[in-house]
Amino acid sequence: MYHSSSGMDYSREPGVVPTRFVWPYGGRSVYICGSFTGWTQYPMTPVEGCPTVFQAICSLPPGYHQYKFVVDGEWRHDEHQPHITSNYGTVNTILLARESDYLPPILSPQIPHGSNMDVDNEAFQRLVRVSDGGISETDLEISRHRVSAFLSTHTAYELLPRSGKVIALDVDLPVKQAFHILHEQGIPMAPLWDFSKGQFVGVLSALDFILIMKELRNHGSNLTEEELDSHTISAWKEAKSYVNRQINEGARTGPRQLVHAGPDDNLKDVALKILQNGVATVPIIHASSEEGSYPQLLHLASLSDILQSICRYFRYSLGSLPVLQLPVCAIPLGTWVPKIGESNRRPLAMLRPTASLSAALNLLVQAQVSSIPIVDDNDSLLDVYSRSDITALAKDKSYTNINLEDTTIHQALQLGEEPYSPYGLSQQRCHMCLPTDPLHKIIERLSKTGVRRLIIVEAGSKRVEGIVTLSDVFRFLLG
Repeated sequence: MYHSSSGMDYSREPGVVPTRFVWPYGGRSVYICGSFTGWTQYPMTPVEGCPTVFQAICSLPPGYHQYKFVVDGEWRHDEHQPHITSNYGTVNTILLARESDYLPPILSPQIPHGSNMDVDNEAFQRLVRVSDGGISETDLEISRHRVSAFLSTHTAYELLPRSGKVIALDVDLPVKQAFHILHEQGIPMAPLWDFSKGQFVGVLSALDFILIMKELRNHGSNLTEEELDSHTISAWKEAKSYVNRQINEGARTGPRQLVHAGPDDNLKDVALKILQNGVATVPIIHASSEEGSYPQLLHLASLSDILQSICRYFRYSLGSLPVLQLPVCAIPLGTWVPKIGESNRRPLAMLRPTASLSAALNLLVQAQVSSIPIVDDNDSLLDVYSRSDITALAKDKSYTNINLEDTTIHQALQLGEEPYSPYGLSQQRCHMCLPTDPLHKIIERLSKTGVRRLIIVEAGSKRVEGIVTLSDVFRFLLG
């Protein structure tokens, strides 16, 4: 227990408030000092299992307090907590300690200079309580309830853009042509339309092309255009070899059926359909009641769309979701590189740039992941190879002469982006975060169009520590 500079131990006085202070942004040595310590520095200790998060518990009398951190010899304040600038130009974090030790968490980024510092001031009634560096069951329940309530009362209709295009493929198209369309349009999948049935019957995705490449590779040294011309989408979907290949490679058994939703379905149901079926998008289809009318494809809904809706709704009240203030390393979210002694943790799939394209495709299918971090000998991030990158082989008809075993991942990535800086990070491809980044920052980045995952890296070295995806965030928020 920490003491004030006067030597008084508040823990022995009635009415004191044990308060946990947290510095979640790393450092070698971290101290806290404030008005309750006489501005004397007291050491903070790393949280077990999360060495970049420091904590200290101080017993405070109820009332208004100011404090700062000293991180590696530098004075710092937490920009994500309410703070104030003093008459001397210094910035201090502020705290209102109460007997209940719980204040409704509402975002209050900064108290205006010159405002009344009375304890009863309305601004102080809105202050965020200090995070404890770990998950409070109450905070988690509050956050999940509010997200669930929002998603349950808003519909897929709200996801429809004011303008845009939605691409569907005829099941009788040759695989080769479908391959080119996905590449040219920059999309990883498309719904399939069957004119004979007058309905949408499934999807064609990047995973299909990976399996096609692997299957046809067994019948010749090089993949020819003639081979792709002889395979229509419907023939591929119905082929027994496709089903057998999926079973042998550990993927889903049988051709994937169409998972869809209607415009009146609520967003929670749409999100659960995506998660439970392991798909990237769900077509929003309006089924007309008029006889002889075809169903209308309105939109391809994704978790990114839904996350954008959440961000817009809670934009000015992020504090009403308490768990968003916690660093990603302090919550059970994402896939992390196992530490020594953690044999029960799922390993994180990574490859070197010199690994073969065949190895990458095998790993994508066998591990049932959508992307693989590409790292150097020190496990520092160089790039990412994703399922959708397979469509880059359609560029200049590269698939006609490429050998999966002889082509390295580095060479395959060069086919997709020109010019490609050797072993350099592509800002459009590699989206990163730090383990100390708060969850609200993770969500903001993942809500951007085209961002499906963040690679968690160590500051400076960019050594890969984990990966967090859109699916991870929704599984966590929906419980």
